[in-house]
Amino acid sequence: MSELQSLVSGRIERAMQATILRAQGRSLPGQPVPPDRLAEALHYSVTPGGARIRPTILLSVAMACGDDAPELSDAAAAALELIHCASLVHDDLPAFDDADMRRGKPAVHKAYSEPLAILAGDSLIVQAFTTLAAAGRQHPLRALDLVGVLAARTGMPAGICAGQGWESEAAIDLHAYHMAKTGALFIAATQMGAIAAGQDPEPWTELGARIGAAFQVADDLRDAVCDAAALGKPVGQDAVHGRPSAVAQLGVAGAVAHLQDILAGAIASIPACPGEAQLAGLVRLYARRMVPAEALRA
Repeated sequence: MSELQSLVSGRIERAMQATILRAQGRSLPGQPVPPDRLAEALHYSVTPGGARIRPTILLSVAMACGDDAPELSDAAAAALELIHCASLVHDDLPAFDDADMRRGKPAVHKAYSEPLAILAGDSLIVQAFTTLAAAGRQHPLRALDLVGVLAARTGMPAGICAGQGWESEAAIDLHAYHMAKTGALFIAATQMGAIAAGQDPEPWTELGARIGAAFQVADDLRDAVCDAAALGKPVGQDAVHGRPSAVAQLGVAGAVAHLQDILAGAIASIPACPGEAQLAGLVRLYARRMVPAEALRA
C-alpha cells in the first residue's frame, strides 16, 4: 500500500506543480507578465499539500477502474485539489472563519492581504476548469463530464458554496449542510475518478458521500478534542461560531462510533471493479487515520 501511495502522491504533486506554473504564467514563453505577489500567493495557497485526500481518492478510483487515460486523471486530480485549496483560502477570510493559521503557517490573507487572498482563491477556481479543458483534447466527452461534475460540486445548489451558504441560514438542514460543505468534493472525487477512466460515475456516488460524511465527523472530532499546534489551524471553531457538529449532537464517544459505522458502510459500497480489493484497503487505511487519538483517549 505504501508503494501505491507513493505513486499516487507523486502524480498529484507533479500535476499540481504544472498547473500552478501555468496559472502563474511561467510555463510558456511569450505570456503576459503576471503580478508577482498574486503569482506567489497562488503557490502559497496550495503548499504544503497536506493529506491531498480528495485527489488521492480520485486517482485511486481511476486506477481501480483501469486508468486508461492517466493524463486526464492527473488533470482531474489537480483540478479537484485546486477547488479544495481555493475553498480553504476563502474559508479563512475575516468574512467567514477569520482564521489566522492554515496548515501550520499564516493564512493567505494574513501573508498577502485580504484582497490578494480573494483573488488567489478566485484564480485557483478558474485554473481548475482551465486544467480540465487543456487536458480534454484526447477525451473531450470525458472532459465535459468532469467539468460538469466539478462545477456541480463547487457551486449551487449542492456544492461547497451551498455548504458555506447554509451557515447564514436561521435554521440549518444538518444533512444538506454536511453533504454540501464536506461531502460534495468527496462525491466529486469518486465520480471524477470513474469518469476519467471511462466508467459510469453514478455507482461511485455512495462511496464518495460516505467518505465525505466520515470526514465531516472526523473534522468535528478534531475541532473538539485536538489542539491548534497539532492541527496547524485554530480549534474549537464549531463552538465559537455556533455550528452544528457530530460531537455536539452525540458526544465524543458517540461521534467515534458513528464515524466507524460510516466507514464500514463506505467499504461495503465500493462498486465491483478490477481494483476493488486494493481500493478497499486504501479506505481502511484512511479509516484508521481518521479517528483522532485524542478522541479515543477521551
